[in-house]
Amino acid sequence: MKIKTSYIIISWNGRELLQDLLQSMRHQLQRTDIEVIVTDNGSTDGTLEWLHNTYPMVRVIALKENKGVAFARNRALEVAQGEYLLILDNDICITDEAISGLENYMDSHPDVGMAGCRLQYPSGEIQESCKEYPSIRLKIKHVLFPNRKTFAYTSEVEANMPFEPVYIIGACQMLRATVYQEAGPLDEHIFYGPEDCDYCLRIREHGSKVIYLPSYYMVHHCQRKTTAHPFSRLGRAHIRALLYFYWKHKKL
Repeated sequence: MKIKTSYIIISWNGRELLQDLLQSMRHQLQRTDIEVIVTDNGSTDGTLEWLHNTYPMVRVIALKENKGVAFARNRALEVAQGEYLLILDNDICITDEAISGLENYMDSHPDVGMAGCRLQYPSGEIQESCKEYPSIRLKIKHVLFPNRKTFAYTSEVEANMPFEPVYIIGACQMLRATVYQEAGPLDEHIFYGPEDCDYCLRIREHGSKVIYLPSYYMVHHCQRKTTAHPFSRLGRAHIRALLYFYWKHKKL
């Protein structure tokens, strides 16, 4: 049977989060037209053994070390066979309504290369899962004043209608396989962020739209690693990635 949607998930020492995600997918796992691919970034918490014993239907790509988000996702994307490629962080819990909503919207809008839905905290608070361009000024503002963020698309989300933001964060992106083939893999020079913005810009360069659907939601247990610790090892990797991103797109 033809694969409708390939779930692309990466994990690194996050077995408990992955367990919650796969549990939220219990109805989806009963479908015969989906596949689930998990790329493990060298976990040492028993993730591989647990997946093998509990979810034998899940295809696992085991990497020996963590080479970053883009590298891990590419290993799954290059073998995925679905019409749609659903990129998910392992700290997401899906809703069946969001999956069907995204699939149906992509089916009826062939000009859309990527779609995403509303992400929210378990409390119900809406996250900034679609964003404006990550300029240096904006990044510095977020580091200096982390509690003074203003959501650039508040009015669009409240209108509850599809709209086109600058980019959708990589925690949840449904990508059309034909557009992936045209745009190519994620940029592996970016270890951690902003590979999601880079890819949305590239999709538009190939003539497709990036659309956000606020009427559907998933729960995201967002960990805010770089915002909370901007000068940690991961934070420094994020800064290097941003500098590369600005060089690549020739825009600050």
